[in-house]
Amino acid sequence: SMQEFDIIVLGTGLKECILSGLMSVSGKKVLHIDRNPYYGGESASISPLEEVYRKFQVPGPAKSLGRGRDWNVDLIPKFLLASGQLVKMLVYTEVTRYLDFKVIEGSYVYKAGKIHKVPSTEAEALSSDLMGMFDKRRFRKLLVFILNFEEGDPRTHQDIDPNRTSMRELFRRFDLGPDIMEFTGHALALYRNDDYLDQPCVQTIRRIKLYTESLARYNCSPYLYPLYGLGELPQGFARLSAVHGGTYILNRGVEDIVLDKGKVVAVKSEGAVFRCKQLICDPSYVPNRVKKVGRVIRVICFLNHPIKNTHDANSCQIIIPQAQVHRKSDIYVCMVSYTHNVSSSGMYVAMVSTTVETNDPEKEVQPGLELLEPIDQKFVSVSNMMVPIDDGRNSQVSGCLTSALGWCTSKPNVTPSDLVKKSQSISVTAKVSI
Repeated sequence: SMQEFDIIVLGTGLKECILSGLMSVSGKKVLHIDRNPYYGGESASISPLEEVYRKFQVPGPAKSLGRGRDWNVDLIPKFLLASGQLVKMLVYTEVTRYLDFKVIEGSYVYKAGKIHKVPSTEAEALSSDLMGMFDKRRFRKLLVFILNFEEGDPRTHQDIDPNRTSMRELFRRFDLGPDIMEFTGHALALYRNDDYLDQPCVQTIRRIKLYTESLARYNCSPYLYPLYGLGELPQGFARLSAVHGGTYILNRGVEDIVLDKGKVVAVKSEGAVFRCKQLICDPSYVPNRVKKVGRVIRVICFLNHPIKNTHDANSCQIIIPQAQVHRKSDIYVCMVSYTHNVSSSGMYVAMVSTTVETNDPEKEVQPGLELLEPIDQKFVSVSNMMVPIDDGRNSQVSGCLTSALGWCTSKPNVTPSDLVKKSQSISVTAKVSI
């Protein structure tokens, strides 16, 4: 049997589901296939708890961890910036109907062996021991400059060309030393290493504006996180696609991608041939079209207590800037808990992750793990970072997100405030699988 589609999507990771949702909404005929029996691909939330132990081939779980079905464990951590692109897309496409969000309670940064709250108000900034008195004044000047900065209005640029001046030069201009540079670049602009210092400062200015706008919405931190785990996000977009006529087939193998004169024309799947004009897929479906550019280590940790020195926060992010632990890239700690319906009552789930730099990745995340002690159970994974070999323009096979993101964020008047509601008429609790 031969069926015709505009676009076939392989894999139900977040990017793939966003794209199939957007394409379906814009009237394209979409077929979405995944070899797994669940949604989310690499970025799934695994439930029940027994499945997590099975996936990592660890004996367990212990009885003390409560009911298995109370757990939804993210494989890849992600906090969403409240004013960021993804949230704008959620609001614009009304995927928010299928999701409930909660604000992350605090953001912290690691300095000289201790964690400090990233100041979220002027009062906190003044009392913060992240910087001395004079530094605070200079930092405030930089922040005022950034908040007043408008890309299209040269009067707000204070005689610098934001596209030619590096961030290092901008810091120098405000007379700011390494402590402030580290804090600003890593805890506000959220860069994982220091390459940004020698790039045009306009990029960093954009990121800090996004951080402060996101923070202004909720005051305790700029981050949001979905109840029941990140697996809800791809599912929300999958539902959006289905509502607009998209076809989903889970638990189905893909044997071959058929090309004609170098252009994709069809996908062979368990004996059927599905024709298409474009193909979007996650890297695991096209191993010959991607290359490895590095590795990431992620350690999922179960705790029966909040993290020390976070004022017993039920959720938080901790950034360990690379220079603090003599590395080339930062270590991230993301923590959520039973208050997000991702674990049984009284339990906390923290994820420590970083870019691998040595032959002993577990030793590299040690500074993050030490902040979490005592740890009930940990699951370690090291995965490859893959990128496409070409842009897919000729073959029409792509993992390319930019056009879709641009389309969505160019839509005005999108406000995230309706994301965080006490409750919604539709709250997705059941994990959907076909």
